Amino acid sequence: MTAAPRTGALVVVAGRPNVGKSSLVNRIVGRRAAVVEHQPGVTHDRKELEAEWAGVPFTIVDTGGWLAGGDALDAKVSAQAERAIADADLVLLVVDVTVGATEEDRATVRAVHRAGTPMLLVANKVDDAGREPAAWELLSLGAGDPWPVSALHGRGTGDLLDEVVRRLPAPTAAGVRSDGHGTDGWGPRGGASDGARLVREVVAGDDAAAAVPRVALVGRPNVGKSTLFNRLIGEERSVVHDMPGTTRDAIDTVITTGEGPLCFVDTAGMRRPSRAERGVESYSTLRALEALDRADIALLVIDATVGATHQDQRLAERIGAAGSPSVVVLNKWDLVATDDRADVLASVAERLAFLGMAPVLRVSASTGRGAHRILPALHAAVEAYHHRIPTGALNRALRDIQAAHPAPGARIRYGVQGAIDPPTFTLFATGRVPQTYLRYLERGLRERFELGPTPIKLRVRVGGR
Repeated sequence: MTAAPRTGALVVVAGRPNVGKSSLVNRIVGRRAAVVEHQPGVTHDRKELEAEWAGVPFTIVDTGGWLAGGDALDAKVSAQAERAIADADLVLLVVDVTVGATEEDRATVRAVHRAGTPMLLVANKVDDAGREPAAWELLSLGAGDPWPVSALHGRGTGDLLDEVVRRLPAPTAAGVRSDGHGTDGWGPRGGASDGARLVREVVAGDDAAAAVPRVALVGRPNVGKSTLFNRLIGEERSVVHDMPGTTRDAIDTVITTGEGPLCFVDTAGMRRPSRAERGVESYSTLRALEALDRADIALLVIDATVGATHQDQRLAERIGAAGSPSVVVLNKWDLVATDDRADVLASVAERLAFLGMAPVLRVSASTGRGAHRILPALHAAVEAYHHRIPTGALNRALRDIQAAHPAPGARIRYGVQGAIDPPTFTLFATGRVPQTYLRYLERGLRERFELGPTPIKLRVRVGGR
């Protein structure tokens, strides 16, 4: 399993928490792609986005705030930032000019120097000419001349981007740079030559990624979605920590599997609206719901040590309303006592019965046990979701199903499949068809054509004899 290659050089935005890194990323890509909130520690994961300036494409990475100290979560966020810095072709080191140089800023500069990565010092929050002199005080950091900008208002960002694209390594048609690094055409690090997995961020309107099936990982906070996400894509991409709500944003990652590419979307844990605070958590929940609505398939992750809860049921209802197929993952199965496993499976069957034929997989994301069954289940669900049945085969199946058990008081004369995503059938009948018989028909069509867990829509038109 390999990841899809990124399409440009790698530019990493780094710095201590709350200096405006995500605001700068949003300004560069021209949309609100990263969560921005006026409190430190909102960004936890690396988020890669495609950008372009003056006809030069590049990949920009928003990182969590770099802290030399802090708690266990801070250490993991910092480790993510350091990993991104090591992979980068250029680092934009962002400093808050209204605060001035701090010890955390100096520690970040030292981290970039250790990695040996070129950097540009970005003096953010220079909202007017009166703040420009303060930017030059940042020379004490030893990171070169500062570039004064205002990420919020866009002031100076054009000049900064001119310098960014001037500093980036030029690609060649053969995919080999003048310094001999063999990559996908960009950058000295993270290419195929050193065996690293390349991860590509998918943005709205990306035609190349439009045909890639999108898989949204959804679930309550702290059920292990990010651990499972990291297991599936083969690298520690999302920050994993035993604190609910670690993931703040939806992260899209395309990987290539033996059966074709899949786009995984790691979302923030969704709480009930009464539990979601205003600000960053409510915005993260909206992003998660948006990711679910535009996904082709949902991977519902449930904490097996707790079982299916009322909130899991509500999330499953949302999946059903979105009309996408689903795969249920009972995570942490290795932690469930043998005597309790039957009760857990019963609670899942009872609360999630309306998901129909959705497979229920028992896995341990932390150890990887059972995770190998997830990709085949996803591919099978996606294939069924896009499946089209020839009209002749459909009507032969309808005739056989009715011969085995006729509809009470009505007869289905013929049927056609009017749409896919999900498979949608219009049935022309001589009279009203009871819902119980429609469920019988659905089960028969599902078994006959191996439609698996995908939803099926049946529409009935009455007329004729």
